[in-house]
Amino acid sequence: MVVAERASYILEQLEYDEHRIELAKIAGYIHDIGNSVNRIDHAHSGAILAYHILKDMGMEVSDRTEIMMAIGNHDENTGTAVSDISAALILADKSDAHRTRVSKKDKNIFDKHDEVNYAVTHSELRIDNENKKVILDLKIDTKICPVIDYFEIFMERTQMSKRAAKYLGLWFELIINDTNLL
Repeated sequence: MVVAERASYILEQLEYDEHRIELAKIAGYIHDIGNSVNRIDHAHSGAILAYHILKDMGMEVSDRTEIMMAIGNHDENTGTAVSDISAALILADKSDAHRTRVSKKDKNIFDKHDEVNYAVTHSELRIDNENKKVILDLKIDTKICPVIDYFEIFMERTQMSKRAAKYLGLWFELIINDTNLL
């Protein structure tokens, strides 16, 4: 739900029309459906699944194609921003780091991703229209992991976010623990 809300927020703040905002919200809501098949290549399998589900639901071909393209391009290993909807989805998805994402209860079995996500105690994405910026503001508990671990895990995602912001005519700014890093 976080990704859907953030994707729609981005386009709302940039004053896109309601239809584009709704498509971004739908794409955000179902963007990880491909994980039901496999985590590997989930963006592509998810894009195909979403297209067919939305077709069966009666969605117009142009709309389901927009959503398919956004989902198919949201993974940092194979995707890039190809539309306003995909750019909003990328920014929303890559900004979704927070301890609430960790479902494991035993910290002894955390992998690196779990540890970094668990260390993020605050995650806020905001648009600064006046300065043409999208800002990701994080608070990381350095008693759980050092900030450098965030970059070790999320560097490709950060680079993808920069490109997605640029697609929307924005600068991507990353603030961690009140320090501007980008």
